Amino acid sequence: MRFQAASDQALLVYLGEEIGAAAHLSVVRLLHLLQKEPAPWIRNVQPAYCSLLITFDAAAMDHAEVQARIATYEKRAESLPEVKPKLVEVPVCYGGEFGPDLAGVSAKSGLSMAKVIALHCTRVYHAYFLGFAPGFAYLGDVAKEIATPRLETPRKEVPPGSVGIAGRQTGVYPFAMPGGWQLIGRTPVEILKKDREPMAWIAIGDQVKFRPISREEFAWRSQP
Repeated sequence: MRFQAASDQALLVYLGEEIGAAAHLSVVRLLHLLQKEPAPWIRNVQPAYCSLLITFDAAAMDHAEVQARIATYEKRAESLPEVKPKLVEVPVCYGGEFGPDLAGVSAKSGLSMAKVIALHCTRVYHAYFLGFAPGFAYLGDVAKEIATPRLETPRKEVPPGSVGIAGRQTGVYPFAMPGGWQLIGRTPVEILKKDREPMAWIAIGDQVKFRPISREEFAWRSQP
């Protein structure tokens, strides 16, 4: 574990130096303990791949005190049993108007579009954290063969439910917004719903698997 001041009222807690399941398990365990036993001086906890950003009340605690308290939490978190992750299946209609960048990913990888789809939907992904926008889960790791950089020029608007690739990450846009990920498909599932508890369909620590569907199933599932 390593600490770094992020501001006068924020502390970064690093629980690993490389993106992977081991470091993220430590992140999730510490996050769950902090949520289960919230301290009054903690204002917000934001998880990432290998770290937690702790925002605290600087009038009540200084960095050294927060570091000491978090170290105590972390020691206790290490002994917590691993929580069995929830498996979330995301139906996706690949290509065409739903995946305008599928052909480009195919060309860059030297693989057929069918092979790109197969590589994308046969892997089980880990939801490392939610960020960028509410309900947007960063999922990894995409097969090396189809890992593709972001677009040089982001789109001004990406349709909700769009499934994209950025490097070795994949994710689903929860609502219409600008974005630069390579779009290979779209899901009819509402990723973020205000009247649902929890609102986000995918949570940190979940396992996610994509399932290819036909245009007919997409249309059927999209009906109100």
